[in-house]
Amino acid sequence: MNAELRPEQLSEYLSFKNGKSSPDRYDGAPIPVYGSNGLIGFSDKSNSVSNTIIIGRVGSYCGSVHYSEEPCWVSDNAIICSSKNPADSLFWFYFLTFADLNQYRSGSGQPLLNQNTLNSIECHVPDELDVRVRIGKFLALFDRKIQLNHQINQILEQMAQAIFKSWFVDFEPVKAKIATLEAGGSAEDALLAAMQAISGKNDAQLNQLQTEQPEQYAELRATAELFPSAMQESELGEIPEGWEVDELASKIDVLNGFAFKSEDYVAKPGLFVLRTKNFNSCGVAERLSDDVFLPEGFEKSHEKYLCEAYDHHLVMVGASVGKTAIIFPSELPALRNQNMWCFRPKKASKVGKSFTKYILNGLIETKRGLASGSAREFFRKGDFQQQKICFATEKILEKFDTIVFPYIASQASNIAENITLSSLRDSLLPKLLSGELRLPEAEEQIQEAADAV
Repeated sequence: MNAELRPEQLSEYLSFKNGKSSPDRYDGAPIPVYGSNGLIGFSDKSNSVSNTIIIGRVGSYCGSVHYSEEPCWVSDNAIICSSKNPADSLFWFYFLTFADLNQYRSGSGQPLLNQNTLNSIECHVPDELDVRVRIGKFLALFDRKIQLNHQINQILEQMAQAIFKSWFVDFEPVKAKIATLEAGGSAEDALLAAMQAISGKNDAQLNQLQTEQPEQYAELRATAELFPSAMQESELGEIPEGWEVDELASKIDVLNGFAFKSEDYVAKPGLFVLRTKNFNSCGVAERLSDDVFLPEGFEKSHEKYLCEAYDHHLVMVGASVGKTAIIFPSELPALRNQNMWCFRPKKASKVGKSFTKYILNGLIETKRGLASGSAREFFRKGDFQQQKICFATEKILEKFDTIVFPYIASQASNIAENITLSSLRDSLLPKLLSGELRLPEAEEQIQEAADAV
């Protein structure tokens, strides 16, 4: 595909108009509402058709670009952009996304992007509509796979949280055994009840599992046998028999970050510095465009601040106090910056990083009221170190990690794949636009990258 690139202004291909004041928004409404920073809610009204490109018009998100496949409402903080030929809307979404529209803003105080400026921007794009359509659809494949990975990760996270809550908060396997015995059932009946509580399967499904997958059935039965059939009193109330109450610090280390100096920072490549701003809304540490790096020698001189794969971190001071993030292998090596703590299970304990992650998440909600400080809220380390925790037996803790850690590792793998896909997508667009790369060649590169994973 050798497409001719014709210099034109955006007005040749696109139409721009300002959005309007946002209508009433409420949960459950069918129509997405967009502002300058993307999706801001839902309403029952629309002011734009499907395949709309939304451009941030004013403020700190001036020049940001978003896309709605369905009819939507665009607020007055954004601009509605429509292709004069809707078939190539996706192409223009990607073109504008990588055009750095923020550079065209005006206004010394409040940044502003107006329609006249957008109309006059010069572009060099393939002259043939079919070529633009194909490029747009090709790049959209990356985002669909990225979105699918995000959805898979959400499901994996929900599954892991449900198991943790069942075993260590609600004690469902234990209570299932107790209820069965109190109703006059046998020890075997109690064991089957615990198996149901662990697996969510009924009698018929367990019978089918025993017949068709006897190894899985035996594994499930062995897991159920680990749980006791009685409760005992403790300082935290009733807990399963044989479990213990101890301080969090007895099995989990709470490690400081370090206040690295900006004059030590170097240009990439170098050692990535994990900062609290890297904690995203999904509880994962992610790279940003303004990340900072340190010389390689810091890996030895500041070894105690090196992150390990699947470390769990907590913002302990400031506006985002209480925010958490796990760091995956794709972000390593990394050094912990200040204003955060790292929660890492002691090597001598049987507590795994899976249990550490979910016990910390649960503690955050109970500790929010303890954040103190007149100017800046902060957590005291001792409030966490001395927190009393109900710890299961070592065998149950090990079994939990065996079951749940693969979910977390799969999330890490999906995120690593998304990083690769995003990088590949971003590198292909300018090459496709310039004619340096043709679509068949780009598809070959994708296959090579997929084979290398």
